[in-house]
Amino acid sequence: FAELHAAVPGLPLASSRVLPGIVLRRDFAAYCPADGELRALLVTEPLRPALTAPGVEFIVDSEGQYQASLRWITRRTEALMKHLQSNSVNLLLSSAKQEEVVIYYAKLYGVSVVECLSSEEMALISEITGVSPYAPFGDNLDRDITETAVVTFCQPLLLVSKRCVHIGFSSVCAFQPHCLILCGPVDGVNEQHAAALQEAFTMLQQVFKTVDQ
Repeated sequence: FAELHAAVPGLPLASSRVLPGIVLRRDFAAYCPADGELRALLVTEPLRPALTAPGVEFIVDSEGQYQASLRWITRRTEALMKHLQSNSVNLLLSSAKQEEVVIYYAKLYGVSVVECLSSEEMALISEITGVSPYAPFGDNLDRDITETAVVTFCQPLLLVSKRCVHIGFSSVCAFQPHCLILCGPVDGVNEQHAAALQEAFTMLQQVFKTVDQ
């Protein structure tokens, strides 16, 4: 329930509504509008390539070596984003904070980015789409990317002064997610209404479990 409702203070209760899909309460790190069906990739790690593996010491002997290392990172990042584009990936949903070089090349190659998703949000998206987070890319950029989720729409949503991301997914199960936008004059009222609704849904779950038995 926490991931399927958004409380919006400062508006009358009558402004409450139900939206298809889910609302992520953060703004795009990169937004590239696109028409039609999109392909989303879930990632849990920064996409900027590391110079060494964990636990391995990397020694730079000169400024020239340092600059060469930065150029290598930039080229690898660009190659990665180009690889996503060639595999029709339009949207990155990341639980990790991505670095500026990733955001720059994402914009350049038409890939929208939403970062810093919670583990609960990532788990919900995986449940809806049946897609697991993509494994680290490593040095292999020739492999086709098949672990993508189908996105029916992806757009900014403004809730009073809060910029959010509104996404619709093609669900692989009977669960068709909708998000409740719960409006009220102050936070306390919204919290009371949210708690009452959650209790009502819990009661309905118990009722249907009893009927099934």
